Amino acid sequence: MNTTPTMTLERERADAAPARRPAPATGSFQTVEPRIEVARSGAERAASVDRADEILTPEALAFLAALHDRFAGTRHELLAERLQTRVDAANGRDPRFMPETAWIRDDTSWRVAGPGPGLEDRRVEITGPTDRKMAINALNSGAKVWLADQEDATSPTWENVIGGQLTLFDFPRGDLAYTSPEGKEYRVTAEETPTIVMRPRGWHLVEKHLTFHDRAGRAMHASGSLVDFGLYFFHNATALIAAGRGPYFYLPKLESHREAKLWNDIFVFAQRELGIPQGTIRATVLIETIQAAFQMDEILYELRDHCAGLNAGRWDYIFSIVKTFRSRGRRWVLPDRKAITMTVPFMRAYTELLVQTCHKRGAHAIGGMSAFIPNRRDPEVTERALAAVAADKRREAGDGFDGTWVAHPDLIPTARAEFDAVLGDRPNQVGRLRDDVEVTAAELLDIPSIGGEVTEAGVRDNVSIAIRYIESWLRGTGAAAIDNLMEDAATAEISRSQIWQWLDNNTVTAEGTRIDQTSIVRLMAEAVAALPRFEGDRFDDAISVFRTVALEPEFPTFLTVGAYARFL
Repeated sequence: MNTTPTMTLERERADAAPARRPAPATGSFQTVEPRIEVARSGAERAASVDRADEILTPEALAFLAALHDRFAGTRHELLAERLQTRVDAANGRDPRFMPETAWIRDDTSWRVAGPGPGLEDRRVEITGPTDRKMAINALNSGAKVWLADQEDATSPTWENVIGGQLTLFDFPRGDLAYTSPEGKEYRVTAEETPTIVMRPRGWHLVEKHLTFHDRAGRAMHASGSLVDFGLYFFHNATALIAAGRGPYFYLPKLESHREAKLWNDIFVFAQRELGIPQGTIRATVLIETIQAAFQMDEILYELRDHCAGLNAGRWDYIFSIVKTFRSRGRRWVLPDRKAITMTVPFMRAYTELLVQTCHKRGAHAIGGMSAFIPNRRDPEVTERALAAVAADKRREAGDGFDGTWVAHPDLIPTARAEFDAVLGDRPNQVGRLRDDVEVTAAELLDIPSIGGEVTEAGVRDNVSIAIRYIESWLRGTGAAAIDNLMEDAATAEISRSQIWQWLDNNTVTAEGTRIDQTSIVRLMAEAVAALPRFEGDRFDDAISVFRTVALEPEFPTFLTVGAYARFL
């Protein structure tokens, strides 16, 4: 089941390339004005979203066109670089600390901009999608920061994309409210609301309901990253600044410092276009790929005028490990998902290096999200969840992190107590430099030492979780509580990637069962048979997606790319 690197590279180049149409015939060098248009399907679906015209204004679309005109080409170049990096990894070339950028790592004098107004204290951040109900709950939660997620916790239906922008548009203007179908009213009532940090989609994702026409007359899907960033920044930057905060962003899925530089160039351009002082934007970068782990200093350096910190995006990081080394042989095969904890050697090395790197540059180090969630109907489940979260956050605070993530309001007191115990009245512990830490490339790549077993229960869980999550995602819900864990696109990616890796390496479970196509297909059928079917469910489509991303010889780099193109 080995992937042929050339086949993968050629297919993904074709997927990433812009759709072309003939250039104007009246002259070889004639150009047209770049523009963004709402695609026919997007216009039809936007008509069903109340007030969509307030987001898709001519001025906002012109701003998106300017962003694409300046930066879409660089985005395509960097995506092509990612493909080559994956081919190199498949052929045995490990990530490394780059000798050509050693001068950045060795220069002890430079620092990042640091926190903007409202970001000084980030001890507890709540994450979640941007639908109105979830947004109001987050804003009333008592957290210091709300990660308003247009990425992994949001299924990118056109309704969710526009609806999320409307949520973020209404809040700074005091207009955010929601009435449920049952008549329950939701309002923002907290005296002090969290600072909003918005997460746009990653560079690999497109927005197919918007079409960019470039100067050569070529038409292509718009970039999801530029759409999410551009609409939020255009509509809200001035209002956020007036409210004493600012336009702040979490940057996902970066794989190199060049991708960070692209974001910095976008920030400079956007601030200039809207007449906002340079350096007003603040970005926190998620270190959630093994490639980025080797370039943390360089990423901070490229974003230094706009950077607030780094985040340990643990679930995507594990997915990146599986994806990068999936076909490198049995010694790289990871055990059951639940066995890959934050205390295994390669994960400890990653988080220790992140804290040290951040603090020596004046940046915040933000911890990751524990997937455990409480169950208000089951006290025993809640007790176990709170104990697990407390232990996780105690470790992060003790290691020097300045804050952490939770996915549910009920977890905020538990997480806050652990950070309060370490921070006291201090807003952060950036002054703790962690000079005791020395992490080598070999330690970051010490995946084979994890040990552990692949069990039949672990295989069954991965199949069931992936199918149930994909079904939820296809119905428009990107953050789903499954078996008392909060699953999003990142955790689903781990589940399906492990299935692919176990199949590719002819893995035998601890019970002596060889994992093969037949056994996985049987588990798929059993998983669906055990679930209640309902009107409008998407289990048949979820099975189709799962087959494509877990059972085919080629490994799709993200399950969401193909599923979005086919079904959303």
